Amino acid sequence: MATEIPYSEIVSWSDEALNDELLATKMKLTKLRFNHAITPLENTNVLGETKKHIARIQTELKKRQLSKQA
Repeated sequence: MATEIPYSEIVSWSDEALNDELLATKMKLTKLRFNHAITPLENTNVLGETKKHIARIQTELKKRQLSKQA
């Protein structure tokens, strides 16, 4: 990911936007892993950044799910 999206911006997204972004980011990570296996990436930090972005989205979705249960 070229630019990191701050968590404060992720919090303002709707549930549907979060799910769409999660799906797109997971797909991007899969493609990056395949590309890295075939030819090494110039910047391997992008793999870690993408995984962290997925974790941030999943954290916000879980937080919203738990707040609805309470």
